[in-house]
Amino acid sequence: QVQLVESGGGSVQAGGSLRLSCAASGSPGSYSCMGWFRQAPGKEREGVAQIVDDGKTMFEDSLKGRFSISKDYAQNILFLQMNSLKPEDSAMYYCAAARLCSVQTSCSGGSCRRLLSPSRDFEYWGQGTQVTVSS
Repeated sequence: QVQLVESGGGSVQAGGSLRLSCAASGSPGSYSCMGWFRQAPGKEREGVAQIVDDGKTMFEDSLKGRFSISKDYAQNILFLQMNSLKPEDSAMYYCAAARLCSVQTSCSGGSCRRLLSPSRDFEYWGQGTQVTVSS
């Protein structure tokens, strides 16, 4: 059994930063992929960023450059650094873990990049931490 506990959410003004943490307990061998999702009121849950055990990271296109994901493998803590926050970033942010994330790629001009895996790949979810960005 894997338990995920998020922390670090809060209220911040536009342009500010927050760092979310997700402490994972249980067997690390149970999952090879972790990520962050968010859901705003009245909207569907969307992927934000993911990291797999080989260190590869994937991002929602519109967030790359402002958000970064990292993981402390020794302590099993997942981080999401969020900079230059905007009011539209306000949402409940969820940490999730998957035994295996499906590989989905997008290729253009001879190069390919890995896309975010869908939420259905993730078996384990935290309770969420609220992020509110005011203008």
